[in-house]
Amino acid sequence: MNTTPETAPEDHLFGVYNRAAMEVERGEGVRLYARDGRVFIDLVQGVATNGLGHCHPKLIEAVKTQSEKLWHVSNIFRIPDQQTLAARLCEDSFADQVFFTNSGTEAVECALKLARKYHDAKGQPERIDIITFTGAFHGRSYGAVNAGGNDAYLAGFGPKLPGYVHLPFGDHEALKAAAAAPTAAAILVEPVQGEGGTRQVPEQCLRGLRDLCDQYGLLLMFDEIQCGMGRSGKLWAHQWSGVEPDVMMTAKALGGGFPIGACLATKEAASGMVFGSHGSTFGGNPLAMAVGLVAYGELSSPEMLDHVNQVSGFLRQQLQGLKAAFPDVIDEIRGKGLLVGIKVKPSNRDVMALARDNGLLIAGGSDNCIRLLPPLNLTIEEAREALALFEQTCQAARDTLLVGETA
Repeated sequence: MNTTPETAPEDHLFGVYNRAAMEVERGEGVRLYARDGRVFIDLVQGVATNGLGHCHPKLIEAVKTQSEKLWHVSNIFRIPDQQTLAARLCEDSFADQVFFTNSGTEAVECALKLARKYHDAKGQPERIDIITFTGAFHGRSYGAVNAGGNDAYLAGFGPKLPGYVHLPFGDHEALKAAAAAPTAAAILVEPVQGEGGTRQVPEQCLRGLRDLCDQYGLLLMFDEIQCGMGRSGKLWAHQWSGVEPDVMMTAKALGGGFPIGACLATKEAASGMVFGSHGSTFGGNPLAMAVGLVAYGELSSPEMLDHVNQVSGFLRQQLQGLKAAFPDVIDEIRGKGLLVGIKVKPSNRDVMALARDNGLLIAGGSDNCIRLLPPLNLTIEEAREALALFEQTCQAARDTLLVGETA
């Protein structure tokens, strides 16, 4: 018999999350329901992962149907839906080949290995340096946090890995020098940063990166884990610039909430990834592929992309109005499409808490930003409802957070 005192559920979990004081129970579309009866407009959506909202009926049906057929087999066998989804991804992008993973972090790890293996296969094993930028976030695995270069995520984990060069945005001379180095392998960048302050890389800068990679024989790698899959208003955020990368990572909305990631590459870039050079136990499993095919079909449709542009235009127009009404709360509107960043003047954590009190869930980010990451099928009516709650939040921030500053 267990005679130990009753323990809070969180005591059995690693204390790595600063969790909100709510217990979630179920979700439907843009709404999330807590166990205590509260109902929220969810503009976090698993951090841009539930691209079709909670419990989309087509995804539910895909899970039910496939779960009665086959869940998992090893990649030593052919999985037909892998070929089907890979073909769709390649038809709709620059890519020729795909490697499926379970997460964005794993897709990044695949890309990091691919970049070094590419140069090694061409007789240049010294070319290992991955060039990244301030504010980047590429995941939490050891390789990914070293690629991101955020000291807060690296502290306590021993020495930094060699082969990563971190540069500030806008330092063109440093970038040229890093790209020209004989050890340079690739440039890795998010076309629109998510966690790093929701900053959009100017289109001319993406074109400049392409030119630089072509000049010095580097691979250009785009991390579209958060900004891709239609969130920007195009299927891939880099398509606004007309630039094509050599490698791209996607995940999050690719599975509509089901764990799926993918590393896409040209045949040339992937030429070093030969038999035995990489693998995954669960990556591309039949259940994930069945869900991914349905989610991808919905999110990549022209109708969905048109809808994203319509709703995002409405949101941004209204948010600019709120910025004018609350200049002491809102500093700047950022991002692209339905990856919306709002730099605030009070603590972003305090604003997030006030929003939650008002029934609105929003995400945080670096540079004192909050993020609005709604499902891509958010309606104009739902957007109006969310904006009304955010206006209440701004008023509460003015009344409570800023009262001491204006007294």
